[in-house]
Amino acid sequence: MHTAVDAFHATLEVTERLVRFFKTKSAQDLAGTMAFFARRARYIDATLGWDLGSWSELHAFFAQYMPGWPKNSASYPVRILGDLRSAVVFFTDTAGLFGPSELRLAGAVDFERGLITRQVDYWDGRHFGLENLAGLQMPTDQFPAEFGEKAVTGTSSVIMRRVVRDLAGSLSRGDGAGAARLFSPDAVFEDAPSHVRIEGRRAIGAYLTDAVGLLPYTGAGTAVRHALGNELGGGFEFTASEGPVPRGIVGLELDRWQRISRLTAMWDGSLVDDATLLSLAQRAIER
Repeated sequence: MHTAVDAFHATLEVTERLVRFFKTKSAQDLAGTMAFFARRARYIDATLGWDLGSWSELHAFFAQYMPGWPKNSASYPVRILGDLRSAVVFFTDTAGLFGPSELRLAGAVDFERGLITRQVDYWDGRHFGLENLAGLQMPTDQFPAEFGEKAVTGTSSVIMRRVVRDLAGSLSRGDGAGAARLFSPDAVFEDAPSHVRIEGRRAIGAYLTDAVGLLPYTGAGTAVRHALGNELGGGFEFTASEGPVPRGIVGLELDRWQRISRLTAMWDGSLVDDATLLSLAQRAIER
C-alpha cells in the first residue's frame, strides 16, 4: 500500500476486506477484483454520472481500463469508516488510472455476505481539473435519477442512523448551534472541495450557521439519500434540490459517547463558481 490506512473507526473485518480489494485492483487482477463484487452489484460515479448497473458492465469497465494503467500506479485506501454491512472509504487513484490527474475520492460501499452490492464514488472535479472533465462527464439530464439506495436499506446501524437524522435535520434547518451539540468538544470539521478545516465544537457551530446555503448539505432542500456505517463511523450520502450541487457524501467518525469527532464532506466543487469557494474560505477564516 502507498500509505498507512486509518481504520480506527472501522471493524477489522471490513478493513481487511477493503485493503485486499484495493491491493487486488492495483495489481490489475481483473478476475480477482471482480470476485469482490456480488452478481447484482451496481457502481455509480457520482461526479461523472457513469452508471454501471450490472456485474457484467463493471467487468467490461475494468477490462477496458486496467490494461492501460501505468506501471506502479495504484488505487489505495486512506481511511475506512464502518463495517461489513456498509462503510465510507476515502481513497486515492494515482494519475493515469482514469485520467491525467490523481483522484481523491470518498466511496459509499454496501455489502452483502462480504461482497460489494453497491458502490458510489464521490470526488471533486476541480481537484481533478476542469479541463480533464471534458468528454468524461455525462450531460446533467443523463445522470441516474436514483443511486440504488432503495436496494440496500437497513445496512447501517441504529446509532448511525440516529446521528445522521439529527445532524441532517439541523443542517437542513440552518441550525448550526443544534448541529454543534452533536459534536465532541475537540471535533474536526473538514470540507474537502473548499479546503476548509475547523477545530472545536463552538467554531464548527458558528461556521455552519454562517455557511448555510453555501455548503451544499445545508439549508432548505437538502435530504439524506442513504446512511452508512455503525457506532464507530460511517456517514451519509445527501441530495440537494435547490442549489448548484445536487449530491455528495459526508463521512462521520464517532467517539465512545456517540458524538461526532470528525466530519469530512466531499462533493463536486466544479459545480460552483470561484466566488462561492472564496466565500466559504472567508467564513472559515473569520471563525
